[in-house]
Amino acid sequence: MRTLLFLAWLLFYVYFLLAMRRMWTGKYVRSPLARSLFVNMVTETDTPGHEAQQWYHCCPELLGERVRSVFVQSHLDAETQAFLHRSEEKSSWLFTQLYHSLFSTILSPVVSRTSINGFLGRGSMFVFSNEQFRRLLQIGPEWKGRRMLDLGAGDGGVTEVMGCHFNEVYATEVSTPMKWHLQRKSYSLLGIDEWHRTGFQYDLISCLNLLDRCDEPLQLLQDIKKSLVPETGRLVLAAVLPFQPYVETGGSWVRPKEHIKVEGKTWEEQVTHMSADVFLKMGFELEAVTRLPYLCEGDMYKDYYMLDDAVFVLKPRE
Repeated sequence: MRTLLFLAWLLFYVYFLLAMRRMWTGKYVRSPLARSLFVNMVTETDTPGHEAQQWYHCCPELLGERVRSVFVQSHLDAETQAFLHRSEEKSSWLFTQLYHSLFSTILSPVVSRTSINGFLGRGSMFVFSNEQFRRLLQIGPEWKGRRMLDLGAGDGGVTEVMGCHFNEVYATEVSTPMKWHLQRKSYSLLGIDEWHRTGFQYDLISCLNLLDRCDEPLQLLQDIKKSLVPETGRLVLAAVLPFQPYVETGGSWVRPKEHIKVEGKTWEEQVTHMSADVFLKMGFELEAVTRLPYLCEGDMYKDYYMLDDAVFVLKPRE
């Protein structure tokens, strides 16, 4: 039986290679998938210049007075450009992208996209560079804190940016494959239901693009406030705007139990509303905010994906 299965697999593999050869050597590339792959292989994508600078654009006069006074203007820097270059390079790996696409199609009905990316070792995220992080917290390269916690850390790529400034780095993550990545990087893993019950207090807690993807965001903010070191503890929170909360369950998306309503049509209006009507009411004072692109490695169709982020630095109020 095993021999028959192996022979069947081998025949399928040979057929696949021959089909690929015909597809690429034919006079015309008719298949939409083939066309997409062909364009991706033969076209070099330059790193965005002027267009990428728009990712950081803000109209300060549209911000509330308090928010305007702590707004930090960010720019496209070398570290962000390096991530974009790596994404473009990976996107051109034809057979790797085909492999990813095949397994994503098979697993997506029953496994979350985050776990699929963890299995395949793809989909790394980029929120801020080392320099951007330090500017937000107003710290130097040599600054060290005692303990930090990254909630929903993913594969730990962004955790590394923050973790180099702390002696102890803790993380939470729902996806089992992503936990494997975090363990390989020697981060201390905490359960998603236990991190706020350990008795630890943290100098910094990061909650990056998690508020709109958790079931009880208001309870999460309360637990974070209780877990920060009084006075000196800080919350670094990133939120995709416009704010559209959904929770991923298996391969489907559902509405969260607790709903945060964010008013405003523009980025500036939503940031102002979140600062005054969400965070302030939950006991947090805004210390800094900036506009950054939330970047993710791409696939055979796009070199990378970008969402519009607001990154807040919040301190707990007595």
